[in-house]
Amino acid sequence: MAAAETNGELAQPATRASQVGRRNLSRELVQALEQLIATQHWRPGDKLPTEAEIVRQFQVSRTVVREALSRLQAGGLVATRHGIGTFVLEPRPAAMFRLDPADLETSFEVLAVLELRISLETETAGLAAARRSDANLAVMRQALDDFADNVARSETTVAPDFRFHQEIAEATGNRYFAEIINYLGTTILPRTRLPSTRIPPDQLTQYLQRVNREHEQIFDAIARRDTDFARAAMRIHLTNSRERLRRAQEAS
Repeated sequence: MAAAETNGELAQPATRASQVGRRNLSRELVQALEQLIATQHWRPGDKLPTEAEIVRQFQVSRTVVREALSRLQAGGLVATRHGIGTFVLEPRPAAMFRLDPADLETSFEVLAVLELRISLETETAGLAAARRSDANLAVMRQALDDFADNVARSETTVAPDFRFHQEIAEATGNRYFAEIINYLGTTILPRTRLPSTRIPPDQLTQYLQRVNREHEQIFDAIARRDTDFARAAMRIHLTNSRERLRRAQEAS
């Protein structure tokens, strides 16, 4: 489907980007893709076009496409299967608690979500250490390996990062922990919400490696069923995330 048939305003990306910036382009692309899903152009179970195909169809950058797909995933409309593609999900029942990704536009709001996460995921990690299965561990291990591989290839680490935290919630055996993480979606990752405060490119690899070392400490504690250390490692990780974001906020 051509861009002009879906959203004519996306047909001139260079002009639009200069006028309203990448974030607005991402919002417009989200709206266009949501419309295609709502009108069942793509039905539940259908595989979305590749990033390269969406770039070509809508004449936007690959970064804009990735941000738009992250928002769709956060909204529960699609799910990405590593190495396979992105698929439309069945509509889910209305949730009693839900954060709209569009609401998280400032660093202050993302800091507030991090405070929520510190409270929530610290206990989640402890329960996961007590209740996890070998299958849960395998998913976590794969997510961390994918994270490291993506860093080495200079590719986005958002999907494996979210998958790691998501599987910890699943490992609790309590569906409510898993549901709230799913409702939050990739908005729980500060770097997906705040393009203006991203780490400079020359420091990004080191930054992501540090993040994944913190993940590894959480994983090791869960693997050896050390509930206290799992809680401590998760709290340290999320507190560090909060401080990294706070420093980026001050620098900007």
